[in-house]
Amino acid sequence: MNDSSWQPEPVPAGPAYDAQVGPHTRPMPIVPDAAGRDFDDREARDRGAASNGGPLFRADTPPQEPMPSPPPPHAEHPQDSSPPPQKKRAGRDLRAAIGVGVGLGAVIFASLLIVKAVFVGVVVVAVVVGLWELTSRLQEKKGIKAPLVPLAVGGAAMVIAGYVRGAEGAWVAMALTVLAVLVWRMTEPPEDYLKDVTAGAFAAFYVPFLATFVAMLLTADDGPQRVITFLLLTVVSDTGAYAVGWRFGKTKLAPRISPAKTREGLLGAVAFAMGAGALCMEFLIDGGAWWQGLLLGLAVAVSATLGDLGESMIKRDLGIKDMGTLLPGHGGIMDRLDSLLPTAPVVWLLLAAFVGTG
Repeated sequence: MNDSSWQPEPVPAGPAYDAQVGPHTRPMPIVPDAAGRDFDDREARDRGAASNGGPLFRADTPPQEPMPSPPPPHAEHPQDSSPPPQKKRAGRDLRAAIGVGVGLGAVIFASLLIVKAVFVGVVVVAVVVGLWELTSRLQEKKGIKAPLVPLAVGGAAMVIAGYVRGAEGAWVAMALTVLAVLVWRMTEPPEDYLKDVTAGAFAAFYVPFLATFVAMLLTADDGPQRVITFLLLTVVSDTGAYAVGWRFGKTKLAPRISPAKTREGLLGAVAFAMGAGALCMEFLIDGGAWWQGLLLGLAVAVSATLGDLGESMIKRDLGIKDMGTLLPGHGGIMDRLDSLLPTAPVVWLLLAAFVGTG
């Protein structure tokens, strides 16, 4: 229905409405309208004259200059009709994130330069805290009670065994940790036993077993350089993905898992990691070649992205944004280990193929 249907009915013209009103004008009688309601003919006459431009309107109302109608917003100022563009902003506290990142880097590099065993201790602490975050979120959001005590003890033993005995020691510790989870859960009621021990086995593989490869990187003669290469390439890959995706990202990479990630960001991760890989293999790794670094950087970019998407999938299933709040600007320990954990075995395997494990 248009607006005209809501306008008042026009007042009929006649002598009573056309007459001039003067000081001796006889008051107009009050007559009923078509609906039976009384109204003052003078008011109707005034309204009719005003609406039709009659003599009363011209005599009583001084002429006014018509107000210029404003131009439509889209005619001269198209930008006024649309909201101003919003400036892109990062989703986290950038200052806190940088400060925490620098602090973690200082701890890691200091432990690598002092004694190798100190760095292994840093890995053990990160593993235990990561297991605590993961099992806590599983219990809070899903009611899954993966036993933390055998996971923490077994996870620490796994990392140490990998450093001391290599891959064989890591596999043995992994098997014993899963067995300990099965036995420990038997002290609880049988309800949800299968669900709890399955989650425990997953946690044992996801956090401490993958972290064991970082300790295994350290066992080589140039172990500190290998660990630095692993960490540097992962951080550079994440930084390249963030910088390029934030500036140029348009095409979503996996919108149902992580809407913020874009294909352009993935290309940035690949380019940054390949460049850093070539430099690291040429100047840090004994016997390495730049072309090997290109392949290493490509593999790191892919594995780091998949690791990030994997944890995003877990967090979406749990309905949370971060695994913890321990690290301001980053979330929890697990939110920093997401891309590192799956990248560690990839780097260990490629370096073993390129330059050996010695």
